[in-house]
Amino acid sequence: MREILHIQGGQCGNQIGAKFWEVICDEHGIDHTGKYSGDSELQLERINVYYNEASGGRYVPRAVLMDLEPGTMDSVRSGPFGQIFRPDNFVFGQSGAGNNWAKGHYTEGAELIDSVLDVVRKEAENCDCLQGIENETLTLFVPELAMLIGFREDPICVYLLENNCEINCLCLLYFSE
Repeated sequence: MREILHIQGGQCGNQIGAKFWEVICDEHGIDHTGKYSGDSELQLERINVYYNEASGGRYVPRAVLMDLEPGTMDSVRSGPFGQIFRPDNFVFGQSGAGNNWAKGHYTEGAELIDSVLDVVRKEAENCDCLQGIENETLTLFVPELAMLIGFREDPICVYLLENNCEINCLCLLYFSE
């Protein structure tokens, strides 16, 4: 079984990620409660790529959501598919950085790093055969690509890079032009 761990961070990453999960849920026949309501064998055959099966026949996204402030997390939770995520996989601070990159990098973001890596580790350990990590903040795992396309703004991701925090698995998706 191929399994992908999805990581999304920051306001932009979480807003894009929320829409991503709406589309993926629709493609896999998952309703807003996490129940399968599809009608295709192919959907069931590939459902474990992005989801873990929980009790009661519910499917839970294999996702880690992070931000420096709770506001974006509250928006995701109150969104159409917000209740399908594991509550433990929301990692957030209390004050945010107020658009101050240094505050996000050296103080607020640095305090969240261990929590983020712990949740990522737990999700990865729950996989039978982790095929890759997909993320909405490219700086986390692909610094060279991120520098080329200008995604060095996320202070949490830059902190991970500068402190050699790494996860020994990479899924680089192909982007055609």
